[in-house]
Amino acid sequence: MATMADVARHAGVSVATVSHVLNDTRPVLPHTRQAVLDAIETLGYTPNGLARSLVTARTRSIGLAVSAISNPYFTEILQGVEASALEYGYSLLIADPHDDPVHERKVVQLLHERRVDGMIVAPSADPRDLIGYLGRHGVPTVFLDRLVDDVPAPGFPFDQVSAENTEPVTRLVTHLAELGHRRIGLVAGLAGLSTTSERITGYRLGLAGAGLAYEERLVIPGNSEAAGAERATQALLSLPAPPTALITANNAMTIGALRAVRARRVSVPGDLALCCFDDFSWADLFSPRLTAISQPSKEIGAQAVRLLLERLDSPGRPARTVRLPSAFVHRTSCGCPESCPEKGTVS
Repeated sequence: MATMADVARHAGVSVATVSHVLNDTRPVLPHTRQAVLDAIETLGYTPNGLARSLVTARTRSIGLAVSAISNPYFTEILQGVEASALEYGYSLLIADPHDDPVHERKVVQLLHERRVDGMIVAPSADPRDLIGYLGRHGVPTVFLDRLVDDVPAPGFPFDQVSAENTEPVTRLVTHLAELGHRRIGLVAGLAGLSTTSERITGYRLGLAGAGLAYEERLVIPGNSEAAGAERATQALLSLPAPPTALITANNAMTIGALRAVRARRVSVPGDLALCCFDDFSWADLFSPRLTAISQPSKEIGAQAVRLLLERLDSPGRPARTVRLPSAFVHRTSCGCPESCPEKGTVS
């Protein structure tokens, strides 16, 4: 197995120069750097990651704390994070905070103790302890999906990336209203999450734009999970004047809503038009096919990695929040025929 000394001899440079090229710890002339890289390629040299971390004070690892990893949406985000991290030569350490603020704080501390270079976190509904810990220890962090603009972190910048949430839901409501629906229900997400509040805002804006009154009883929390959405949908269908159309605010809740609809023998879209936030790979296989808002989940993950690496390279730059557009995937569960246009970007 080739050593660093072998690379140095082959390139005609010192071992120190090879180290500087590998660890980027000092500028090296372009032709010298290329000679070292060519020697590494020729000899098949594999750098010692542990030794490199001791030199650079970096482990080239990223901590990822994402709840509900079994959720297809977060699974795709994980794929985006992993692919981008690998592209830049980073490994991942993954933990599931279970949307519990206490557990969230513990797993983030454990990741930090493993000396990750930075964190990517989908925060819980109450991230105050999390942010306090990250701020005190100066951990470079990117929040994804759920934004934390209302939680101050004085003197320490956090970058964030999320899809658009408000306008896409407004578009769903507008579409249903244009189809003639006047009682449109919403199975909302977990209280306290930015995604939940933004999607409720979009729902209300859509109603207002269609000249429809907001009725509190038509919005029931499904707590961002299937069982809660099943109960919420049952409650909505049990109203004296139930909704004729329903929007579910994430893909897990769509599954719960469909269970409730089946249990009540309600026909979709004959008795109830259905639209959902979050598309997923088998949404096109349901009968009827599910009209949905598709988030760029893999790109959200990839963007989070890029933001984190920018933060590592420029610790003092101002915080950035990146919003990515979603797509309106027009199928048939809303009551439209198969011939309707399929997609449109919502920014």
